[in-house]
Amino acid sequence: QRYLARLKRIEGQARGIHRMVEEDVYCIDILTQVSAVTKALQAVSISLLEDHMNHCVVHAAQESDDAGRAKVDEAMTAIARLVKS
Repeated sequence: QRYLARLKRIEGQARGIHRMVEEDVYCIDILTQVSAVTKALQAVSISLLEDHMNHCVVHAAQESDDAGRAKVDEAMTAIARLVKS
């Protein structure tokens, strides 16, 4: 639920940026809003990753070492994608 609420806020911000571009708002003001949306998406990503580590990875590690390693590898791949973006 909290992810959906956060994503709805981000969606509203993105629509606001679209409107700003249509209305030919000053570029720096648009860039400020783009930065805010980017940071909000990053915060959602970090929170999702934290939940994944605390639940999925921990649960897999309790099942077996191999399952735990597989989930850690999966998380590391996701982290690498986030760092690149």
